[in-house]
Amino acid sequence: MTKPALRFQRANFVVRDLDHALAFYRDILGFEVEHMHESPSDSYSYPVFEIDRKAKLRFALLSAPGQPRVLALTEVKGMHLKPCPDPKRSAIVLDVADVDAVAHQALAGGLIVHPEEKLVTHDGRTGREVGIVDHDGNLVVIYTITSASG
Repeated sequence: MTKPALRFQRANFVVRDLDHALAFYRDILGFEVEHMHESPSDSYSYPVFEIDRKAKLRFALLSAPGQPRVLALTEVKGMHLKPCPDPKRSAIVLDVADVDAVAHQALAGGLIVHPEEKLVTHDGRTGREVGIVDHDGNLVVIYTITSASG
């Protein structure tokens, strides 16, 4: 079997407090924690994320139903993390079953929830989308499709 030229593995967000981040990603969005560990001092995360090696890292690997290990959260302790700059430079986009419930819970959890917009896809389907900014400034856009293309 030939290895595909490309396979998407996962996205990764750097966070200040992993437990706080899990309150959103696990408890509100519904990701499952598959694995957590403290990262070793020679972790590749230090150079690629430009993290001071004096900082301590903790890593969580998250799965969505039927989608193993699609998101990682890397906690950085012992180093000041500057807020993510505006305009936002990256986002994850998630198809959710209940936009209203997720948006309401995120707002109740103290997150920034942008006003809902009508979604029109490239193929003419319509739906609803809402942007949510987590406690570390990472952008998550949730959506649901409400009608098929015309």
